Amino acid sequence: MKKSMPVWLAACALAGLFSTSASAQKFDGLAATPQMGWNSWNTFACDINEQLIRDTADAMVKNGLKDAGYTYVNIDDCWHGKRDDKGVIHPDSARFPSGMKALADYVHGRGLKLGIYSDAGATTCGGKPGSRGHEYQDAITYAEWGIDYIKYDWCDTKGLNSAGAYTTMRDAIRSAGRPMLFSICEWGDTRPWEWAKDVGHSWRTTGDIYPCWDCEFSQGSFSAWGVLRILDKQAGLRQHAGPGHWNDMDMLVVGKGLSEDEDKSHFSAWAMLASPLILGNDVRTMPASTHRILTNAGAIAINQDKLGVSAWRFLQAGDIEYWAKPLSGDEWALMVMNRGAQAVPVSFDWGAYHINDDLSKRTAYFKTKPYAWTDVWTGKTGDTTRRLEAKVPAHGTLLLRLKLKT
Repeated sequence: MKKSMPVWLAACALAGLFSTSASAQKFDGLAATPQMGWNSWNTFACDINEQLIRDTADAMVKNGLKDAGYTYVNIDDCWHGKRDDKGVIHPDSARFPSGMKALADYVHGRGLKLGIYSDAGATTCGGKPGSRGHEYQDAITYAEWGIDYIKYDWCDTKGLNSAGAYTTMRDAIRSAGRPMLFSICEWGDTRPWEWAKDVGHSWRTTGDIYPCWDCEFSQGSFSAWGVLRILDKQAGLRQHAGPGHWNDMDMLVVGKGLSEDEDKSHFSAWAMLASPLILGNDVRTMPASTHRILTNAGAIAINQDKLGVSAWRFLQAGDIEYWAKPLSGDEWALMVMNRGAQAVPVSFDWGAYHINDDLSKRTAYFKTKPYAWTDVWTGKTGDTTRRLEAKVPAHGTLLLRLKLKT
């Protein structure tokens, strides 16, 4: 009697059909606002296991991160075991003895979602099995495990076309039938903001982040970048982002060695530019100061605003930068950032500026339309009928939410 074809093999046989089909699209309805969650890499790199992921999920529930909006628990590189004789990938049985399906069930039981990592090349950045040649097979496997998020890296990809490789994996995810958020980690090398809107839900715009304020950390063939360096690399990209397709400035390094003022500025910038908020610290043991930053409801609300428009810098005066972000309901967010190493007094005359955003077709003319403002970090309040007088600490930030006065 002829045996039926396994589901994964059938999917692989149809790969050519799906990869060229105009109807094969990413799953809509995911990342309507920038995704929020946690990723294992920045703290643990390859030192990961099942218990760490379970404990992290438990901590996210217990310490209020889940309630603050952090939904995804993402396993980065090095979870992989080997492929079996049929090519199916399995997790490292020593690190993940219960298997990924059981782990996904546990995370789902905590009201969270599980993410996983793979690579468009034959091997991952950590030298583990990549998905090249196994895209449909892996997507089916992830769907069977109950995975909700795929971070897809770009190591060992010599000779590959990035748009083609990521489109292949997008189509494989679609064919697997389970909605999975698709996070493109191509480091901005081939300008994914120009081709990835219909391919992924977010795309990295730069190389990796490094936990410093303003530095380049060279690792030979590539560099990691400090907070300011990544912020500066976002120039000209805001028009490509919006609901369902976001510029990803990389994972957060809040709680990873920056000063508290630098952490606030880092979080403020990622919020203002509508970058995904993916935590990279050890959430099981973070100090209260880090927790307060990561759960600040006002900053998170600016990031998660449903209008989905990224901020732009409209004024620079020495080390002080002014950034504006239109929000839904005719509201605005304003970030005043001090790039310098010394505290700087600011005196901002609201009435002297007419802020006009060609992208969102929004305008704010404070001279004729006054707003009340609240600093989401300090709780201080005021309005635009009076100058904004403040002293911004070194590497610090004011983050204001503006509402029309009634």
